[in-house]
Amino acid sequence: MTVTREEAIELLEAMVKIDSVTPWLIPGGAGEGEVAAFIRDWLADVGLEATLEEVEPGRPNVLAWLRGRAPGPTICLSGHIDTVGYANWADRALHPVIEGDRMIGLGVADDKGACATAMLAVRELVRSGTELAGNILVALVIDEEGISIGTEHLVAHHADEIDYAINLEPDGSGTIFGEHQGFGWIDIIVHGEPAHGSAPDKGVDAIVHMAEVVTRLHRLDETRWKPYPDPKNGRTVFHTGTIRGGTDYATYPNQAVLGIEIGTQPGETLADRVAEIEAIFAEVAEVEPRFRGEVNVRLDRDPFTGAGNEVLLQALGDATEAVNGVRSPVSGLNAWTDAALFQSAGIPTVLFGPEGGNYHAAEEWVSIPDVVATTEILRRAVVALIGAPVTEKS
Repeated sequence: MTVTREEAIELLEAMVKIDSVTPWLIPGGAGEGEVAAFIRDWLADVGLEATLEEVEPGRPNVLAWLRGRAPGPTICLSGHIDTVGYANWADRALHPVIEGDRMIGLGVADDKGACATAMLAVRELVRSGTELAGNILVALVIDEEGISIGTEHLVAHHADEIDYAINLEPDGSGTIFGEHQGFGWIDIIVHGEPAHGSAPDKGVDAIVHMAEVVTRLHRLDETRWKPYPDPKNGRTVFHTGTIRGGTDYATYPNQAVLGIEIGTQPGETLADRVAEIEAIFAEVAEVEPRFRGEVNVRLDRDPFTGAGNEVLLQALGDATEAVNGVRSPVSGLNAWTDAALFQSAGIPTVLFGPEGGNYHAAEEWVSIPDVVATTEILRRAVVALIGAPVTEKS
């Protein structure tokens, strides 16, 4: 028995219709409570021990156990149930539509399609009566589109129960991801001296000084990161995100604050990026003696290096070859995911998911055939890892 296209569509449509915008990202967002309750009930009906574990009021992780009949390792299948906002969607965001082999809707790829593959895979294991020498934990978490408090809570409370993790995220290339970049959110703060616009000898223009910093950051990106991408993880992420400063037209601005997102490759830390920014400060101070700047790190996430995940890579590689007729390549990603949090807790992890596109944008889509195929790949990989040996009856 295998999952059908119709079964995949039915589950995915039901999940996409439930608003689960993370309130961290969009103030007033619906949050994950309703979709979490739906998933818990669905998995309980399948026969799993399904519970909600509250992380913040009204924002629970879903934890569902399929326990084997013999002892063995525990594999966590994890995805996230929150979405970004839908201001650019008009009225289609929560009304999924089918166009050929694609379903279109908010979060249909990122990450409800991936969550559906975990749910359908465990249902197939139950329906087929597969015996396991070990356990499966389906952990579908909140807030990945925010600051990942769902997975932080999961590993803080359950890391000692998990031996391996498959972090499920959408994929546009049929690839198994064994590593990816880290990143930081940084505020660069440049200080000036407020003064009347007619007193340039007294005023220090924080915005002009910030322009010097931004120019040099852009040059660093163009000369170092852009021409020398990591062989697996691609170009090191760098972009400006926010800027604010000044009080009015008639006054020299006393402060300018630039928010940036900046990446780190395996073997690097955010301290390396901070040192590069501080070196830029020193350059600017040589031409602008009254320059004053500082760095405020708002969020620091380590790269995911895939330490100890060889057995997972083997099982997923074999399964993709069996299902798709070709072995999926193993590569890296120039983005960040919760896989790094599993690794930081000492859990060998890989990153995998169904094909999708237009993430975080209107007309987001997921491939329905690949949802079905990914479900079967997960089922086969789990059986390879913890399937109980078949014994001959006497």
